[in-house]
Amino acid sequence: MTFLRWNPLLIILLGVLFFLQYRLWFEPGGIIEMLQLKKQLTIEQLQNEKLKKQNQSILLQVQQLQKNQDAVESRARQELGMIKKGETFYQVVK
Repeated sequence: MTFLRWNPLLIILLGVLFFLQYRLWFEPGGIIEMLQLKKQLTIEQLQNEKLKKQNQSILLQVQQLQKNQDAVESRARQELGMIKKGETFYQVVK
């Protein structure tokens, strides 16, 4: 007889439990979305590290160019094909 009295309460509690579990797992802001966001965060952090290294490399190049006039001249010659006044440029074609 007591089992029959507790049976509706048990059914209601199980229903609430399933409802809350569904919301926890499948609704926006739930565990599945949290796992996707963690994965995306990891990807973004790796990309940020790569960009930080690239920025450090560029910063080093800028500092070298600011300190050393020969580095500026070398870069201008190699990348831009510039020559000094009074120099003659010879191009050897093979």
